Amino acid sequence: MAGKVHSLDMVEGRILPQLIRFSLPLMMTSLLQLLYNAADMVVVGQFAGEQSLAAVGSTGALINLITNLFVGFSLGANVVIAHANGARDYKAIHKNVHTAITLSVICGLIVMGIGLIFARPMLQWMGSPEDVIDKATLYVQIFFLGMPVNLLYNFGAGIMRAVGDTKRPLIYLSISGLANVLLNLVLVIGFHMDVAGVAVATVVSQLLSAVFVVRYLLRTDESIRLDVKKLGLDMKCVGEIVRIGLPAGIQSSLFSLSNVIIQSSINAQGSIWMAGNAAAANVEGFVYVSMNSISQGTLTFSSANRGAREYRRVRKVLWVSLAAAGLIGLAVGLIAWAFGGTLVGLYNGNPDVIEKGLVRMGIILPTYFLCGLMDVAGSQMRGMGYSIAPMIVSLSGACAFRLLWVYTVFAADPRMVTLYNSYPISWTLTFLVHLACYFFLARPKLIRQEREMVSPQM
Repeated sequence: MAGKVHSLDMVEGRILPQLIRFSLPLMMTSLLQLLYNAADMVVVGQFAGEQSLAAVGSTGALINLITNLFVGFSLGANVVIAHANGARDYKAIHKNVHTAITLSVICGLIVMGIGLIFARPMLQWMGSPEDVIDKATLYVQIFFLGMPVNLLYNFGAGIMRAVGDTKRPLIYLSISGLANVLLNLVLVIGFHMDVAGVAVATVVSQLLSAVFVVRYLLRTDESIRLDVKKLGLDMKCVGEIVRIGLPAGIQSSLFSLSNVIIQSSINAQGSIWMAGNAAAANVEGFVYVSMNSISQGTLTFSSANRGAREYRRVRKVLWVSLAAAGLIGLAVGLIAWAFGGTLVGLYNGNPDVIEKGLVRMGIILPTYFLCGLMDVAGSQMRGMGYSIAPMIVSLSGACAFRLLWVYTVFAADPRMVTLYNSYPISWTLTFLVHLACYFFLARPKLIRQEREMVSPQM
């Protein structure tokens, strides 16, 4: 098969313009996804009330706790395919594509079963209030029915990003997201299905996204073409995907565990605090995905250039990405903070809900750029083939630190301001340690490899 790829060439040319070309469609994709998720929250908050908003908003940490381990495998697939693409190893691309798609279906079925069985017990463990837990359980169970197609889309889109194609996922999500919004309006307002309507609309939109991605992979003439007859697990490919993806998935899941515990502390404050926190967190998501698109670009660019043995470019990717993520995070965060009251009010007009949401936003948004710096530094390490070190750093600097904070500092001063302060402090600590790992572990190896390439062959 020809290895022609009409997507972005990540191993030649100026890094910043290419990174922007890669990240901008990815950013728009994530922003659209958040807009559609926000539409879920707005519709349920305005037309079903505070309890329904709290029910939907309080499930995010639990959903991420269960799914992130398996979504990490899609990140592993992205890294190994990007590396093979940079090396122009089209046979390896072919094997990894078919392994990744097969793995996505298996993981999706496993996650669906876990979510259906353990939804209510885990919500009870989180301290979900009695006036919220029934609706939250229903939402989570319907959501997890769609996990096979959700992971199929995530893996498929990751494959496309690995060869620099971020435009098609944007188009696909635009169409499926519009269907999500329309279904929200019909099912929640028209048929009064409450949180069940929001969940059903989400699953249907995920199905559409997966259909679009798979249809493209089946029809493309590029190196990532999918042949249904060749689906299966190449154990060597599985090993590489798991080697990169499992630590990232464990990290994300344990991050979510810390967020579940923090959410439990919020749940203890009642449904008004839950609703305000949910609305504020949803607004903050727009800032996060703006930075995270740069982080994903860092991962893919560093992996592709490492595969092409462009070690000097690998080093440059980090600094360009840090500058871009930091500036974007600071600018968008301050703008969102300035309009915080209006933005939270879109989700629910209750003045108490808005007040509670602004408490969180006042701490998170001005400092959110630190989270972007942390993610970029970790992504650089993963793109360079390091999987264990960034996992350990992130779990220690963010997850373990936040848990320690909850059970010590917050226990001594149980104000929500104290709880929210754990975020910027943990981002700063984790970023600094990631950077130290890069300088003392990864960068010296890059320099050695670069010198070996230019030194005369003996």
